[in-house]
Amino acid sequence: MNFLELLKDSMPSLLDGLLVTVKISVVSLIFAVIIGLVFGIFTISKSKILKAIASVYIFIIRGTPLIVQALFLYFGVGQLLGIRFDPELAGIIVLSLNAGAYMAEIFRGGIMAVDPGQMEAARSLGFNYFKSMRKIILPQAIKVMIPSIINQFIVTIKDTSILTVISIRELTQSGQIIIAQNFKPFQMYAIIAVMYFILITALTIVSKYIERKLSYGNRS
Repeated sequence: MNFLELLKDSMPSLLDGLLVTVKISVVSLIFAVIIGLVFGIFTISKSKILKAIASVYIFIIRGTPLIVQALFLYFGVGQLLGIRFDPELAGIIVLSLNAGAYMAEIFRGGIMAVDPGQMEAARSLGFNYFKSMRKIILPQAIKVMIPSIINQFIVTIKDTSILTVISIRELTQSGQIIIAQNFKPFQMYAIIAVMYFILITALTIVSKYIERKLSYGNRS
């Protein structure tokens, strides 16, 4: 089997794996944004308890490898609770929690970048803390955070390849299954690398475009 034949025969399976990769990444990032928003606000809260909760969560997640987190949840927690996780569900949970810790720092940085006077002005108008955040602070902070959020999405896509350890049939796992059938690891991993490269390059271009648009908008 030459390279073109290998490419033709393997592409349907690889595209299915790529679809799983993108689906898990998108769903995980949505949950990660929610988690990051909550814990990002916790980190700047005046409550010592909320700050401590956020600090412990971020410290643990950022201080342990993603592969260990995946194995701990899928095998460790699964055995402890006597349940068998669906691999894709476990992958989404792990990626959401992992990316959420980094998103929390992105949100913290974005919120801190907004002039503190904005919050004071909102409070003077009678807005409570959460309404001030929702109406005044976050809309401004989001502009600062969008490039970082897209960058985290790129990182999350790369991280899905680690989920092969819990048998998720994403792009890398699909390639490994094909390799087990045709024993052509060099060609197959080259194809997989190119597919990741195309996807991530496209997202990087989008990120750079958005960053330029936001910078132009800020100057005007």
